[in-house]
Order: sequence, then structure tokens, then C-alpha cells
Amino acid sequence: MSTPSRTSRKPDDGAAASGGFSREERVAMKQRAAELKAEARRGSAAEKAAAEEAAVMAKIAAMQQPDRALAERLHAIVTDAAPELSPKLYYGQPGWAQNGKVIVFFRSGLDDKARYSTLGFSVNAKLDDDAGLWPSSYALDHLTDESAELIGRMVGRAVG
Repeated sequence: MSTPSRTSRKPDDGAAASGGFSREERVAMKQRAAELKAEARRGSAAEKAAAEEAAVMAKIAAMQQPDRALAERLHAIVTDAAPELSPKLYYGQPGWAQNGKVIVFFRSGLDDKARYSTLGFSVNAKLDDDAGLWPSSYALDHLTDESAELIGRMVGRAVG
């Protein structure tokens, strides 16, 4: 009598539907773990800030168009509106942090295989509204001068 052979099964991309993580989620978690390890290895605060900015700029430079142009413009908008924020990778995507905590971030729609990119604000952003309801992320397809101005105002408000 033979025993059935065991085969290992890799979770497929539909794993999220069955309670597991999708391939993109697993990649993002691995990127975040690598970011945390890299942070721990860096030296002085100035060296850490320079390394984090270089990592964000490298990530932006590696993006496909048109997301690269969006991310470059967002970087300029955010640093103009809130120069106290420092670039920092956030789950493998560009983010801008205050005292080490990400306030605003960009997610590439092309990297995420989504139909649009996302501009998001973390729980550390000071966007709370007395009505108890406020947006924390926005679909981003392109930037106009009007939307760039609005983003600048939101970033300024988010840092308080």
C-alpha cells in the first residue's frame, strides 16, 4: 500500500480572498521589514536622514511614468508646504515623516497594479474634523495647479 505523496502548495495571488495575503501585500511587508533593518543599521541622525532621502529619491527614480512625474511633483509640493517633514520609505513607497512618523505618503498605482495612484495621510496626520469624518486618502491620476495647491494646504494642516 502506498502512501499519498505530499506536495507543498504556494499561496496564489488570490490568497487574500481566502484570508491570506496577496503577492503584493507580501512584497510590501518584506520591503517594510528591510526598511526597518536598514534604519537600525544607520549611524547618526544626519546620516539616517540623508540615507532615507536617498532611498526615497531612488524609489521615485525607479518608478514608471507617469507615476514618477507624480511622485517628483508631490515631493516638491510636500517639501514646500512642510519643510520640517523628511522623506522616508513607507512600505516600499515614498512617504514624508515628522519625528520619524510618516504623515503623508504616495502609493504608485502602477506598482500596485491599480487603476490610479494614491495620496494618503497616516493616523499621525492632524486632519481631524469636528464632524468626526475626514478623508485620509485620495485617488491621484494627475496633478493640476489647483490640486497641487490643495495638497499643499492639506499637508500644512496635517503637520499642524
